[in-house]
Amino acid sequence: MKSKLLASIAGVAMMTGAASAQDTLEMTSAFGKNLPILGTAALDFVDKINGISSDVEFEHFDPGKLVPTLEALDAVSSGSVDAAYATSGYWQGKINSASLFAAVPFGPEAGEFMGWILYDDGAALWQEMYDTNGYNVVATPCGVIAPETSGWFKNEINGVEDLEGLNMRFFGLGAKVMEKVGVSTSLLSAGDIFPALERGAIDATEFSMPKIDARLGFHKIAKFNYFPGWHQPSTLFELLINKDVYEDLSDVAKKQIEVACLANITTNLAEGEATNYAAMVDNVENNGVTLKQWSPEMLALFEEKWNEVAAELADGDPFFQKVWADMQEYRAGYKVWSNNIYLPRN
Repeated sequence: MKSKLLASIAGVAMMTGAASAQDTLEMTSAFGKNLPILGTAALDFVDKINGISSDVEFEHFDPGKLVPTLEALDAVSSGSVDAAYATSGYWQGKINSASLFAAVPFGPEAGEFMGWILYDDGAALWQEMYDTNGYNVVATPCGVIAPETSGWFKNEINGVEDLEGLNMRFFGLGAKVMEKVGVSTSLLSAGDIFPALERGAIDATEFSMPKIDARLGFHKIAKFNYFPGWHQPSTLFELLINKDVYEDLSDVAKKQIEVACLANITTNLAEGEATNYAAMVDNVENNGVTLKQWSPEMLALFEEKWNEVAAELADGDPFFQKVWADMQEYRAGYKVWSNNIYLPRN
């Protein structure tokens, strides 16, 4: 009896020790949990990691609860926040190369992008970007989505002259392309876009996929939704963890975070692919939206201007040039595969 009692006490002590050893990380998300695909991906990651790990636990916080979205990188680096689920494109104003790890105009789609990240040089360069710019963070790829729509406009766009002089919310490197064709751009967080459209501070916006944009209500003001997503053929998302916090985690916890993020990449992509067509149908049938395709001439113009932007950024930033050259080398090799294996698109 005594031995059983001692064993029970020892078992309780071990359980208490295990519980106290678990690290709880506060994670700010760049996307509200009410946003499908974007916000749900952050929640899904937390569910995944908390479901498989007894070494580390994540606590999810919506944008603004701990820190505003556009301040998340600095907050994680300084240690005022443990972690962030975001996209590196939000740091475009701080690091020229940041959007190369988020979304590249006329760039790789999701499968090709993930190949470069996970099986070529992408992930190492992603971390090097933060290290060389003095950010005390560890970056883990943690989500990816298929193309986004390329704009909601109050009026139909029939040519470049209809873009000139517009004020538009635009993300990442695509914003620099739009500026080349006469659009004034600004980067607004999700919750700030509709009020800006409503009061006329901006004339147009892009944000994300149709199902996500529907939740934000753009269709109530802007009735022309443009495709394809030339500016974001796919978009990557990252889990940022303060480097000191990360290094204090067990090796098991680090591996569990990696596994949870890899699983999140899969479900994030699948959710986006499966759920957007219904929103497009609803926009047309119930919301008075007209779905528009950019003309071949406009797409050619956007691509021409993107090539100019990429050359200018590469000329002025050695690290951008390094990443851009590496990506282009990978893409050239990938074409040998993709041009032969996939059915042609018409």
